[in-house]
Amino acid sequence: MNVYTLSQWLLFFFLYSFFGWIWESCYVSLRKHRWVNRGFMHGPMLPLYGSGAVSVLIITLPVRDNLPLVFIMGMIGATLLEFFTGMVMESLFHVRYWDYSHLKFNVKGYICPVASLCWGVFSIMMVKVVHIPIEEVILKIPMAIADGLAFVLTVVAAVDFTQSFNEAMDMKKMLAQLDETKVQIRKLQERIREASEEMSEKLRTAAGGVPEKLRSAAATAGEMPGRLRTAAGDRSEKLRTAAGDVPEKLRLELAELKENAAKELQKILSRSDETHAGAMKQLRRNPTAASSRFKDVLEELKKYTEKDK
Repeated sequence: MNVYTLSQWLLFFFLYSFFGWIWESCYVSLRKHRWVNRGFMHGPMLPLYGSGAVSVLIITLPVRDNLPLVFIMGMIGATLLEFFTGMVMESLFHVRYWDYSHLKFNVKGYICPVASLCWGVFSIMMVKVVHIPIEEVILKIPMAIADGLAFVLTVVAAVDFTQSFNEAMDMKKMLAQLDETKVQIRKLQERIREASEEMSEKLRTAAGGVPEKLRSAAATAGEMPGRLRTAAGDRSEKLRTAAGDVPEKLRLELAELKENAAKELQKILSRSDETHAGAMKQLRRNPTAASSRFKDVLEELKKYTEKDK
């Protein structure tokens, strides 16, 4: 096994990050029927693939001539990396940038047997096929050039990652804001429903009690029973009408509140400031993202990005 320098390891990382970006972008673009610049970062690189490749190389190069061990060790190493990376990212951003929840035997949506087997196959392909010519090219680069190239790429990647991290945090804030709007709408709906039911019940009770009271008064007074019966009927009808009108008014009030909330939601979605724009770019690069905490509002944002593409 060759002993690589730090600069050479970094060059391997950036190259495999680039190859991972090509693979993911082409795959997702085919599924979405449009070009998708896939990944957490702006530039053409997916650090998860670069980190996975470097991890697999470190683990498997000592046994690179033993294919079963390359498969097993590469599969385990990459799967663990994928699990912990997914867990940390969701903890930070409340969003899963990949989600295997729809596949059988997945673990919290971060990993699944199918993906792990693919990592094992990729490990064999990388160690036995892909890495051999790449290794030859990297080892031929003069050390001074390799150091300079690694330094420049590291600085560019650091700037890109910082910007992308801030965008992901902006998207988290936007999702929280939209979710709070949804919560307030649901609370208003519940309050109006309860008030409507309570008012309707009171009016129905009152409408039923008035005729009986009027009849009792007529019997006691012994006079003008016809007029009292007419008055009782009129009063009862007015109360029944009122009982029907109040829920209708409340429903109209609810509709108005929902309309106002929808306008507020559209206002949030239509913002053009830098924070909002960055958050939406982050989502466009990750159309398969999922969130257990902000599931509904994230789906709404996805629909908006589809309309706005």
